[in-house]
Amino acid sequence: MKRILVTGAGGPAGVNFVMSLKITPEKMFIVGTEANKYFFHLASTDIKYLVPKATEDNYIGTLNEIILKEHIEFVHAQPDIEVGIISEKREELVANSFLPSKNAIRTCQDKFESARRWKKNKVPVSRFQELSDELDVDKAFEELEKPIWIRASQGAGGRGSTLAYNKETALSWIGYWKSRKVDWRFIAQEHLPGRNIGFHSLWKEGGLVTSMARERVEYIYPHLAPSGITGTPSVQRTIHDEEVNEIGTKAVLSIDQKFDGIACVDLKENKDGVPCVTEINAGRMFTTSFFFSYASKILREDHYANIPYLYITLAFEEEIPDIPRYDILPEDIYWIRHIDAPARLVKDGKIIGEMYC
Repeated sequence: MKRILVTGAGGPAGVNFVMSLKITPEKMFIVGTEANKYFFHLASTDIKYLVPKATEDNYIGTLNEIILKEHIEFVHAQPDIEVGIISEKREELVANSFLPSKNAIRTCQDKFESARRWKKNKVPVSRFQELSDELDVDKAFEELEKPIWIRASQGAGGRGSTLAYNKETALSWIGYWKSRKVDWRFIAQEHLPGRNIGFHSLWKEGGLVTSMARERVEYIYPHLAPSGITGTPSVQRTIHDEEVNEIGTKAVLSIDQKFDGIACVDLKENKDGVPCVTEINAGRMFTTSFFFSYASKILREDHYANIPYLYITLAFEEEIPDIPRYDILPEDIYWIRHIDAPARLVKDGKIIGEMYC
């Protein structure tokens, strides 16, 4: 039986990852860690531990104590901050991981640096500019046109993002966050008004194993965020789009020709309908990974659209059969969910399968 440790196991993405592993035909022993004393109780693992924050000095040491005690073979880090810390200190970890290179993680966790890489490699990306002072804001409005999209250069869930139609809004927005003593760099980007898309892919030594794209149709409580983006969708659907597949693939290989593990590519269409890459979440699953996993169980005879399961299989260096590199699930499958409401898988306007909380 495989013995796996999942960090951030009480957060939404961690819960989805663990649920995905629990519906596979293979029984695994899953240990969860959580730094939030409240979310700790939401982890549905076989056993769980409250641990220090990833930024604390004893974080890796604490993980190693758990790994040795529970005979853990493999560690999956889910929250961005934990992916970054574990990536940098992977040699200190006394269990295996399946991460992209350190440089790939560093680049993907810096939205400005990754955008420069894509521009250099002719991957469609919105025009962008770093915002260091008031003159940069003036230049952004001159070169990027109104409105501009402002965001923190690091972090998930639409961190520090808003749409600004004038200089006063832009400066006030950045000033507000700086007054809260956050250590964020900000960038301005061309506003992309089209579809919001995720290209979710799994890689082995630079070879694409499989992938699936989805469109985020609606977000949970969008009215509570100035940007209208709250980090996780309430309604999403699978899509088949050759251009998205091509751009998503090129974006990952532009980061690392030998990319390993998970690459969740975010794209948004510009005014001409071209999908532009906005970021890659490297080394971790997208928040609602259970969507594809459950759809795989219901709609396929195998579990190979269950990307967390496939990822674990590859991490343990086990063989998998030939499967499609793209479009592993049918298109127009909807996953509809909300706070305190069971999620529903919907096809052709009808609920299929069971309901999941």
